[in-house]
Amino acid sequence: MKTLRLDQGGTTAVEFALIAPILIALLVGTITLCVGLFLIGSLHFAVEDGARCASVKTTVCSDAATTIAYTKSRYFGPDVSPTFTYTAAACGNSVSASVNYSMNVGSRTLVIPLSATACFP
Repeated sequence: MKTLRLDQGGTTAVEFALIAPILIALLVGTITLCVGLFLIGSLHFAVEDGARCASVKTTVCSDAATTIAYTKSRYFGPDVSPTFTYTAAACGNSVSASVNYSMNVGSRTLVIPLSATACFP
């Protein structure tokens, strides 16, 4: 019995089995967070470019429908279909976007509302 208790064979496999789920969860969480950050950055880029187009490129973005279509074409993020709106505000031409980002966290799914607004004089 004493030789079996002092045997070190297989301890690395047991330690890895204990740590692997935590490492995999951290990896998946990091990737999900990075996708969410890419989504936010892409939303901000699209609304800023849409507001700029409505103010500067008046031949391309002549009304609300063409401005929203242009803004949708400038969105390069994940396929979550954000909602874009255009208004002529006091600050200039304003374009807004909103989306609900579903983040899968183990056994739960978190729904995070995200929005972006840009105004260009």
